[in-house]
Amino acid sequence: MPMFLIILIVLGLLAVWVMINYNSLVKSRMHTKEAWSQIDVQLKRRNDLIPNLIETVKGYAAYEEKTFEKIAELRSQVTHAATPVATMEASNELTKQVASLIAVAENYPELKANTNFLKLQDELTNTENKISYSRQLFNTTTSQYNMKLETFPSNIVATIFGFKPSEFLQTPEEEKAVPKVDFNV
Repeated sequence: MPMFLIILIVLGLLAVWVMINYNSLVKSRMHTKEAWSQIDVQLKRRNDLIPNLIETVKGYAAYEEKTFEKIAELRSQVTHAATPVATMEASNELTKQVASLIAVAENYPELKANTNFLKLQDELTNTENKISYSRQLFNTTTSQYNMKLETFPSNIVATIFGFKPSEFLQTPEEEKAVPKVDFNV
């Protein structure tokens, strides 16, 4: 077999190998972006529910104006954040503020009995659960993608074509804390 033909076959096989690894990396990166878009959808849904919750609570707790303003500011930060990590940091803070707003209902029995408030509270809880699940999915796909970037032989192709690792979404410290339970009440 002529040397030229052997070189041509080797180069062809190398090109196919590069193409397969490149496409695998692109698919993994797209899965990560798709997982982020699921989080984004749920964040938008929550942002749409919050104004209704605020309007419902305002009728009973008008003096909570600072909380309402802080929530409006955080909603804007979530919407306009430049990176997924910045979005989730703002989102975590927004979750805390909304939880404090819902806690206000404890002081207003009429508000706790309001069907609109209860429905919004349930919808927010369901949305928060979906955000949590979507975060897990995002971190799983990010892990798989980053693993491909670091393992042989796909790391060679990743380096050549400039693939960059994706950042994980971190769990807020408050959520990591062990709840204190006191049975002596």
